[in-house]
Amino acid sequence: MQAGILAIAGIISRIIGLLYGSPLAAIIGDEGNGYYAAAYAVYTIVLLVSSYSIPSAMSKIISGKLAVKEYRNAHKIFRCALVYVAVVGGVGGLVLFFAAPVLVTGRSATVLRFFAPTIFLFGFLGVLRGYFQAHRTMIPTSLSQLIEQVFNAIVSIGGALILTGIAGDEDPVKRAVYGAIGSAIGTGSGVLVALIFMFLVYRYNRPRVKEGLEKDQHEELPTSQIFKMIFMIVTPFILSTCIYNLSTFLNSTLFSRILFHFKSVDESTIAYQYGIFARKAMVITNLPIALASAAAMAMIPEVSTTYARGDVKGAGATVSRVTRVILMISIPCAVGLFALAKPVMMILFPQKKSIDEASFLLMLLAITVIFYSLSTVTNAVLQGIGKVNAPVFNAALALILQSGVLTLLLIYTDLGYVALCIVTILYSLVMCLLNNFVMKRNLPINNDFKKTYMFPVIASTVMGAAAFGIYQLCAFLFRMLIGSEYFVNLFSTLVSVFFAAFIYFAVLIKSGGASEEDIRRFPKGSSIVSLLKKIHIL
Repeated sequence: MQAGILAIAGIISRIIGLLYGSPLAAIIGDEGNGYYAAAYAVYTIVLLVSSYSIPSAMSKIISGKLAVKEYRNAHKIFRCALVYVAVVGGVGGLVLFFAAPVLVTGRSATVLRFFAPTIFLFGFLGVLRGYFQAHRTMIPTSLSQLIEQVFNAIVSIGGALILTGIAGDEDPVKRAVYGAIGSAIGTGSGVLVALIFMFLVYRYNRPRVKEGLEKDQHEELPTSQIFKMIFMIVTPFILSTCIYNLSTFLNSTLFSRILFHFKSVDESTIAYQYGIFARKAMVITNLPIALASAAAMAMIPEVSTTYARGDVKGAGATVSRVTRVILMISIPCAVGLFALAKPVMMILFPQKKSIDEASFLLMLLAITVIFYSLSTVTNAVLQGIGKVNAPVFNAALALILQSGVLTLLLIYTDLGYVALCIVTILYSLVMCLLNNFVMKRNLPINNDFKKTYMFPVIASTVMGAAAFGIYQLCAFLFRMLIGSEYFVNLFSTLVSVFFAAFIYFAVLIKSGGASEEDIRRFPKGSSIVSLLKKIHIL
C-alpha cells in the first residue's frame, strides 16, 4: 500500500509536470526550453551527488535502528544527516554557481546559476523524507512531492511571464534566457515550499518522537561513527543513481559541444533543437513509463519476500507475471504514441513552428516506452534479489556505448537531434537486454511467448490502426461542426483514445492474450475488470 501511495504521487507529479510544460513552452519558446533543459541536466547530476540519494540512504540507516528500538541513535543519525547535507549541499551549490561556464556552454550557464540555491535546500528536504520513510509512512513524502510540483508549476509559469515581460520582444535570445531563468526559479520555489511542509509535519510529530527518546535506554553511538556510517551507505547510492542519470547529462553535453565546435552550429539553433527533444518529445514518453513503474513498484515487494524465503521458483513466477502486465501496459502506450504522435503533440505543445519536428521525434522515441518500462522492472528485481551491482554495471556499459555512437553520429552525419533519439533507443534497449540476461541467470523465468509478446503486439497494432482511422474520421466530421482547429484535434484525439482502449482489450482478451486475473494486476485493475464485464468484453 505504501509503495502504491508513493507511485500514485509520482504519476500525478509527472502529469502536473507534463501539463505545465505546455504553457511554459508557449511563453519561453523552444530556445528557452533548450537553455533550461541543458542547465537542468547538469543541475540533476550535482543534485544526485550532493542530495538526491539521501532519502533512500537515510531510510535504510534509520529504519535499521528503529527496528531494534534504538530511538536515540535513530534521531542522532537524523541530526547528523542534516549537518552532512548542509556541508555537501553548500559545496554543491557553490560549485554549480562558480563553475557554471565550465559545466555548460554559453547562455545556459546563466540559467544554471539560478539552480544553485536549490541544491542546498534539497538536502534538508531529502533527509526529512527519508526520516518519515524509515518510520514506514510514505504519505508525507508523497504529499511533499505533489506540493513541490504544484508550486514549481505555478512559479515557473509566473516567473517566466514576468521575466519575459521584462526582457521584451526586441531580443528573442534575451527573452528565451530570461524565460528559462523564470522556470529555474520555479524549481527552487517548489523545493522550498515542500521543505517548509515537511518541517511542519516533523514539528507536529515531535512530541511522539520525544516519547520514544525518553524510553530508550540504549547506548548512544559516537558522532564520528555515525558520519562514517552515513558516508559508507550514501556513497553506493550516489554511485548507482549517478550512473543511471548520467545519460541525459552526457547527451546534452556532447550534443551542444560537438555541434558548436565541430559543426559551427550557432548556440540558438542548438538550444532550439535540444529544447524540442528534451522538453517535448522526451517529457511525453516519460508519462507511460511512470504508469509501468507504478505497476512494478506495487508488485516488486512480493518478489523480494518470496526470494528471501528461498522460494526461487515462486520469485521467478512472480517476475513472469509482472513482466506480462508491464508489457500489456507499455506496448499499447508505445503504439498509441506512434499512431497519434502529432495529435498528442498538438494538444500538449501546440506551438506551430516546431509541431512537425516534435511529432517526428515523439514517433521515434515511442519504442523507448517499452524498453525503459522493462528496464525499470528488471532493475527493481535485481535489487530485490540482492544483485545491486549488476544494474549499475549494465548502465555503465550502456552509457559508454551510447556516448561513443552519439559522438560518431554527430561528427560524421547531419542527423542533429535525430541522433539523440537513436542513442536514447540504443541505451534503453541495451539496458533492457543486459538486465534481462543477468535476471534470467538468477531466476527461473518462463514467459509464454504468445501471451507475453505476440498477443499484446497484435492487439496493439490493431488498436493503433483503429485509433489513427477513428481520429481521421472524427477530425473530418468535427471540422464541419467546430471552427477551432485546436478543439477539433482535442475532441478527435479523446474519442479515438477512448475507442482504442476498448478495441485493445477486446482483441487481447478474445485472442487469449489476457485473463481476468492478469487485468486485476493493472493499476485500478478491479475497476477495469468491472467495466469490461459490463460491456461483455470479459
